[in-house]
Amino acid sequence: MKAKFKQLFIWSGLFLGLLGCKENPKSEKSKLESGTIDKTSGMVNILTRGMEFISKDTLNSGWNTLTYSNESKEVHFILLDLYPTGKTALDTKNDILPPFEEGMKNILDGDMDNAVLAFGKLPEWFQKVRYMGGTGLISPKNTAKSTVFLEPGLYIMECYVKMIDGTWHTSHGMYKQIMVTENKTLLQPPKATVHVNISSTKGIALKDSISSGKQIFQVQFEDQTVYEHFLGHDINLVRYDDSAELPDLLEWLNWMNPMGLRSPAPNGFTFLGGMNNLPGGTTGYFEVDLTPGNYILVSEVPAADEKKLFYKFSITN
Repeated sequence: MKAKFKQLFIWSGLFLGLLGCKENPKSEKSKLESGTIDKTSGMVNILTRGMEFISKDTLNSGWNTLTYSNESKEVHFILLDLYPTGKTALDTKNDILPPFEEGMKNILDGDMDNAVLAFGKLPEWFQKVRYMGGTGLISPKNTAKSTVFLEPGLYIMECYVKMIDGTWHTSHGMYKQIMVTENKTLLQPPKATVHVNISSTKGIALKDSISSGKQIFQVQFEDQTVYEHFLGHDINLVRYDDSAELPDLLEWLNWMNPMGLRSPAPNGFTFLGGMNNLPGGTTGYFEVDLTPGNYILVSEVPAADEKKLFYKFSITN
Protein backbone atom coordinates (compact mmCIF):
# COMPACT_ATOMS: atom_id res chain seq x y z
CA MET A 1 0.00 0.00 0.00
CA LYS A 2 2.87 2.40 0.79
CA ALA A 3 4.27 1.89 -2.70
CA LYS A 4 0.86 2.57 -4.21
CA PHE A 5 0.54 5.84 -2.25
CA LYS A 6 4.01 6.87 -3.38
CA GLN A 7 3.21 6.20 -7.01
CA LEU A 8 -0.11 7.98 -6.62
CA PHE A 9 1.45 11.16 -5.30
CA ILE A 10 4.21 11.14 -7.90
CA TRP A 11 1.53 11.39 -10.54
CA SER A 12 -0.56 13.74 -8.42
CA GLY A 13 2.42 16.06 -8.07
CA LEU A 14 2.38 16.42 -11.83
CA PHE A 15 -1.11 17.85 -11.51
CA LEU A 16 0.12 21.35 -11.00
CA GLY A 17 -0.02 22.29 -14.63
CA LEU A 18 -3.56 21.43 -15.51
CA LEU A 19 -5.05 23.62 -18.16
CA GLY A 20 -8.41 24.74 -19.19
CA CYS A 21 -10.30 27.97 -19.09
CA LYS A 22 -13.96 28.77 -19.58
CA GLU A 23 -14.79 31.16 -22.34
CA ASN A 24 -15.20 34.65 -20.94
CA PRO A 25 -17.71 37.25 -22.01
CA LYS A 26 -16.34 38.85 -25.16
CA SER A 27 -16.50 42.39 -23.82
CA GLU A 28 -14.57 41.52 -20.64
CA LYS A 29 -11.99 39.47 -22.52
CA SER A 30 -11.28 42.01 -25.26
CA LYS A 31 -11.08 44.84 -22.72
CA LEU A 32 -8.31 43.18 -20.74
CA GLU A 33 -6.49 41.57 -23.69
CA SER A 34 -6.25 44.67 -25.86
CA GLY A 35 -6.05 47.14 -23.02
CA THR A 36 -4.36 50.51 -23.25
CA ILE A 37 -0.99 49.46 -21.79
CA ASP A 38 1.74 48.51 -24.24
CA LYS A 39 3.09 44.98 -23.77
CA THR A 40 6.59 46.40 -23.43
CA SER A 41 5.53 47.93 -20.12
CA GLY A 42 5.35 44.47 -18.56
CA MET A 43 2.18 45.39 -16.65
CA VAL A 44 -0.40 42.57 -16.76
CA ASN A 45 -3.93 42.84 -15.36
CA ILE A 46 -5.71 39.58 -14.53
CA LEU A 47 -9.28 39.17 -13.29
CA THR A 48 -11.25 36.25 -11.83
CA ARG A 49 -14.98 36.45 -11.22
CA GLY A 50 -15.72 32.74 -11.04
CA MET A 51 -13.52 29.94 -12.37
CA GLU A 52 -11.58 31.77 -15.08
CA PHE A 53 -8.60 34.02 -15.77
CA ILE A 54 -9.43 37.10 -17.83
CA SER A 55 -6.22 38.59 -19.20
CA LYS A 56 -4.12 39.10 -22.30
CA ASP A 57 -3.23 35.96 -24.24
CA THR A 58 0.23 37.16 -25.27
CA LEU A 59 2.98 38.69 -23.12
CA ASN A 60 6.54 39.76 -23.74
CA SER A 61 9.42 37.99 -22.04
CA GLY A 62 11.47 39.52 -19.25
CA TRP A 63 10.08 41.08 -16.08
CA ASN A 64 6.29 41.20 -15.84
CA THR A 65 4.13 42.51 -12.98
CA LEU A 66 0.92 40.54 -12.47
CA THR A 67 -1.92 42.43 -10.81
CA TYR A 68 -4.48 39.74 -10.00
CA SER A 69 -7.95 40.83 -8.85
CA ASN A 70 -9.90 38.00 -7.24
CA GLU A 71 -13.53 39.11 -7.40
CA SER A 72 -14.85 35.57 -6.91
CA LYS A 73 -16.09 33.86 -3.75
CA GLU A 74 -13.17 31.37 -3.66
CA VAL A 75 -9.52 31.50 -2.63
CA HIS A 76 -7.32 31.32 -5.74
CA PHE A 77 -3.72 31.78 -6.86
CA ILE A 78 -1.77 31.96 -10.10
CA LEU A 79 0.88 29.40 -11.00
CA LEU A 80 2.70 29.85 -14.31
CA ASP A 81 3.74 26.56 -15.92
CA LEU A 82 6.24 26.66 -18.80
CA TYR A 83 5.34 23.84 -21.16
CA PRO A 84 7.85 21.83 -23.23
CA THR A 85 8.23 22.86 -26.86
CA GLY A 86 5.38 21.71 -29.08
CA LYS A 87 2.84 21.14 -26.31
CA THR A 88 -0.26 23.28 -25.92
CA ALA A 89 -3.59 23.45 -24.14
CA LEU A 90 -4.99 21.08 -26.76
CA ASP A 91 -2.57 18.37 -25.59
CA THR A 92 -3.65 19.01 -22.03
CA LYS A 93 -7.32 18.82 -22.91
CA ASN A 94 -6.85 15.53 -24.77
CA ASP A 95 -4.14 13.83 -22.71
CA ILE A 96 -3.98 15.43 -19.24
CA LEU A 97 -7.44 16.41 -18.05
CA PRO A 98 -9.10 12.99 -18.50
CA PRO A 99 -6.67 10.98 -16.32
CA PHE A 100 -6.60 13.70 -13.67
CA GLU A 101 -10.37 13.88 -13.48
CA GLU A 102 -10.59 10.09 -13.30
CA GLY A 103 -7.79 9.86 -10.74
CA MET A 104 -9.14 12.58 -8.47
CA LYS A 105 -12.60 11.00 -8.49
CA ASN A 106 -11.07 7.72 -7.39
CA ILE A 107 -9.17 9.47 -4.58
CA LEU A 108 -12.36 11.09 -3.31
CA ASP A 109 -14.03 7.65 -3.44
CA GLY A 110 -11.15 6.13 -1.48
CA ASP A 111 -10.18 3.89 -4.41
CA MET A 112 -6.41 4.29 -4.41
CA ASP A 113 -5.71 1.31 -6.66
CA ASN A 114 -7.69 2.74 -9.57
CA ALA A 115 -6.37 6.25 -8.84
CA VAL A 116 -2.84 4.95 -9.42
CA LEU A 117 -3.96 3.35 -12.69
CA ALA A 118 -5.62 6.59 -13.81
CA PHE A 119 -2.56 8.76 -13.13
CA GLY A 120 -0.45 6.16 -14.92
CA LYS A 121 -2.15 7.28 -18.14
CA LEU A 122 -0.41 10.68 -18.01
CA PRO A 123 2.08 11.23 -20.85
CA GLU A 124 5.81 11.36 -20.14
CA TRP A 125 6.17 14.91 -21.52
CA PHE A 126 4.15 16.33 -18.64
CA GLN A 127 7.06 15.69 -16.29
CA LYS A 128 9.03 18.35 -18.20
CA VAL A 129 6.74 21.21 -17.16
CA ARG A 130 8.66 23.95 -15.31
CA TYR A 131 7.07 26.15 -12.62
CA MET A 132 7.99 29.81 -13.11
CA GLY A 133 6.27 31.67 -10.29
CA GLY A 134 3.01 33.57 -10.07
CA THR A 135 1.06 34.82 -7.06
CA GLY A 136 0.51 33.28 -3.67
CA LEU A 137 -2.94 32.43 -2.37
CA ILE A 138 -5.35 35.37 -2.49
CA SER A 139 -8.65 35.62 -0.62
CA PRO A 140 -11.94 36.68 -2.25
CA LYS A 141 -12.34 40.39 -2.96
CA ASN A 142 -8.58 40.96 -2.62
CA THR A 143 -5.81 41.73 -5.11
CA ALA A 144 -2.37 40.11 -5.39
CA LYS A 145 0.55 41.82 -7.10
CA SER A 146 3.68 39.87 -8.07
CA THR A 147 6.63 40.48 -10.39
CA VAL A 148 8.26 37.53 -12.16
CA PHE A 149 10.82 36.99 -14.92
CA LEU A 150 9.36 35.05 -17.85
CA GLU A 151 11.32 33.15 -20.48
CA PRO A 152 9.84 32.89 -24.00
CA GLY A 153 7.51 29.95 -24.54
CA LEU A 154 4.00 28.64 -24.01
CA TYR A 155 2.69 28.86 -20.46
CA ILE A 156 -0.34 27.64 -18.63
CA MET A 157 -1.77 30.00 -16.03
CA GLU A 158 -3.57 27.82 -13.49
CA CYS A 159 -5.10 27.45 -10.05
CA TYR A 160 -5.40 24.03 -8.40
CA VAL A 161 -7.23 24.99 -5.19
CA LYS A 162 -10.20 22.65 -4.61
CA MET A 163 -13.94 23.17 -4.74
CA ILE A 164 -16.13 22.29 -1.77
CA ASP A 165 -16.67 18.83 -3.31
CA GLY A 166 -12.91 18.22 -3.44
CA THR A 167 -12.47 18.62 -7.20
CA TRP A 168 -9.72 20.86 -8.55
CA HIS A 169 -10.40 24.38 -9.78
CA THR A 170 -8.58 23.42 -12.99
CA SER A 171 -11.26 20.82 -13.64
CA HIS A 172 -13.80 23.67 -13.52
CA GLY A 173 -11.95 25.81 -16.06
CA MET A 174 -9.33 27.57 -13.95
CA TYR A 175 -6.58 27.61 -16.58
CA LYS A 176 -5.48 29.77 -19.49
CA GLN A 177 -2.88 29.40 -22.24
CA ILE A 178 -0.38 32.29 -22.44
CA MET A 179 2.22 32.87 -25.16
CA VAL A 180 5.39 34.68 -24.09
CA THR A 181 7.30 36.15 -27.03
CA GLU A 182 11.00 36.71 -27.68
CA ASN A 183 10.39 40.46 -27.43
CA LYS A 184 11.35 41.81 -24.02
CA THR A 185 9.52 44.17 -21.72
CA LEU A 186 11.10 47.41 -20.56
CA LEU A 187 10.19 46.66 -16.95
CA GLN A 188 12.87 46.43 -14.28
CA PRO A 189 12.38 44.62 -10.96
CA PRO A 190 10.93 46.83 -8.22
CA LYS A 191 12.99 48.20 -5.36
CA ALA A 192 12.47 45.89 -2.41
CA THR A 193 11.68 47.08 1.13
CA VAL A 194 11.72 43.57 2.65
CA HIS A 195 14.16 40.78 1.77
CA VAL A 196 13.22 37.13 2.32
CA ASN A 197 15.27 34.02 1.56
CA ILE A 198 13.71 30.59 1.27
CA SER A 199 15.45 27.22 1.10
CA SER A 200 14.88 23.55 1.84
CA THR A 201 17.48 23.57 4.63
CA LYS A 202 17.12 26.95 6.35
CA GLY A 203 13.43 27.49 5.67
CA ILE A 204 12.06 31.05 5.50
CA ALA A 205 14.53 33.70 6.65
CA LEU A 206 13.31 37.29 7.01
CA LYS A 207 16.17 39.80 6.77
CA ASP A 208 14.35 43.06 7.56
CA SER A 209 11.90 44.46 10.07
CA ILE A 210 8.44 45.12 8.65
CA SER A 211 6.22 48.12 9.25
CA SER A 212 2.76 49.07 8.06
CA GLY A 213 2.13 50.59 4.66
CA LYS A 214 3.18 49.55 1.17
CA GLN A 215 5.89 46.88 1.24
CA ILE A 216 7.66 45.12 -1.62
CA PHE A 217 8.96 41.68 -0.68
CA GLN A 218 11.94 40.29 -2.56
CA VAL A 219 11.92 36.49 -2.34
CA GLN A 220 15.21 34.76 -3.11
CA PHE A 221 14.82 31.03 -3.79
CA GLU A 222 18.20 29.73 -2.64
CA ASP A 223 17.27 26.26 -3.84
CA GLN A 224 14.25 24.22 -4.81
CA THR A 225 13.47 20.64 -3.93
CA VAL A 226 10.66 18.10 -4.05
CA TYR A 227 8.89 17.41 -0.74
CA GLU A 228 6.70 14.47 0.22
CA HIS A 229 3.78 16.05 -1.61
CA PHE A 230 5.99 15.89 -4.75
CA LEU A 231 6.12 19.66 -5.19
CA GLY A 232 8.53 22.42 -4.24
CA HIS A 233 8.23 25.35 -1.84
CA ASP A 234 6.52 28.67 -2.42
CA ILE A 235 5.72 31.58 -0.09
CA ASN A 236 2.32 32.94 0.95
CA LEU A 237 1.55 35.95 3.12
CA VAL A 238 -1.40 35.39 5.47
CA ARG A 239 -3.02 37.74 7.97
CA TYR A 240 -4.83 36.13 10.91
CA ASP A 241 -7.16 37.34 13.67
CA ASP A 242 -8.01 36.13 17.17
CA SER A 243 -10.44 33.50 15.88
CA ALA A 244 -7.78 31.73 13.83
CA GLU A 245 -6.36 28.33 14.79
CA LEU A 246 -2.86 28.00 13.33
CA PRO A 247 -2.94 24.17 13.13
CA ASP A 248 -6.00 24.51 10.86
CA LEU A 249 -3.95 26.60 8.42
CA LEU A 250 -1.08 24.11 8.35
CA GLU A 251 -3.43 21.20 7.67
CA TRP A 252 -5.30 23.14 4.99
CA LEU A 253 -2.08 24.00 3.12
CA ASN A 254 -1.33 20.29 2.56
CA TRP A 255 -3.19 19.20 -0.57
CA MET A 256 -2.53 15.55 0.30
CA ASN A 257 -4.94 16.00 3.20
CA PRO A 258 -8.46 15.21 1.87
CA MET A 259 -9.58 18.61 3.19
CA GLY A 260 -6.40 20.38 2.11
CA LEU A 261 -6.78 23.40 -0.18
CA ARG A 262 -10.50 22.65 -0.13
CA SER A 263 -13.21 25.31 0.05
CA PRO A 264 -13.99 26.86 2.44
CA ALA A 265 -10.64 28.07 3.74
CA PRO A 266 -10.21 27.94 7.54
CA ASN A 267 -11.76 30.74 9.57
CA GLY A 268 -9.73 33.74 10.69
CA PHE A 269 -7.21 33.82 7.85
CA THR A 270 -6.92 36.29 4.96
CA PHE A 271 -4.57 35.35 2.12
CA LEU A 272 -2.70 38.34 0.70
CA GLY A 273 -0.64 36.87 -2.15
CA GLY A 274 3.03 35.96 -2.29
CA MET A 275 5.29 34.17 -4.76
CA ASN A 276 4.49 30.78 -6.24
CA ASN A 277 7.06 28.08 -7.02
CA LEU A 278 10.26 29.34 -8.66
CA PRO A 279 13.40 27.42 -9.64
CA GLY A 280 16.36 27.50 -7.27
CA GLY A 281 18.65 30.49 -7.77
CA THR A 282 15.90 32.80 -8.99
CA THR A 283 14.07 35.76 -7.47
CA GLY A 284 10.50 37.02 -7.43
CA TYR A 285 8.75 40.02 -5.89
CA PHE A 286 5.33 40.68 -4.41
CA GLU A 287 3.70 43.87 -3.13
CA VAL A 288 1.20 44.34 -0.33
CA ASP A 289 -0.25 47.17 1.75
CA LEU A 290 0.09 46.13 5.39
CA THR A 291 -1.87 47.30 8.42
CA PRO A 292 -1.17 46.58 12.10
CA GLY A 293 -1.91 42.97 12.99
CA ASN A 294 -0.56 39.42 12.99
CA TYR A 295 0.91 37.76 9.90
CA ILE A 296 2.50 34.53 8.67
CA LEU A 297 4.86 33.78 5.80
CA VAL A 298 4.26 30.12 4.97
CA SER A 299 4.87 27.55 2.25
CA GLU A 300 2.20 25.30 0.82
CA VAL A 301 3.94 22.09 1.91
CA PRO A 302 3.07 19.35 4.41
CA ALA A 303 4.11 20.19 8.00
CA ALA A 304 5.47 23.59 6.99
CA ASP A 305 6.27 24.49 10.61
CA GLU A 306 8.51 21.44 11.06
CA LYS A 307 10.41 22.38 7.89
CA LYS A 308 10.95 25.98 9.10
CA LEU A 309 8.80 27.12 6.19
CA PHE A 310 6.53 28.99 8.60
CA TYR A 311 7.41 32.45 9.94
CA LYS A 312 5.15 34.53 12.22
CA PHE A 313 5.47 38.29 12.71
CA SER A 314 3.36 41.19 13.98
CA ILE A 315 3.03 44.84 12.97
CA THR A 316 2.20 47.28 15.74
CA ASN A 317 2.45 50.59 13.91
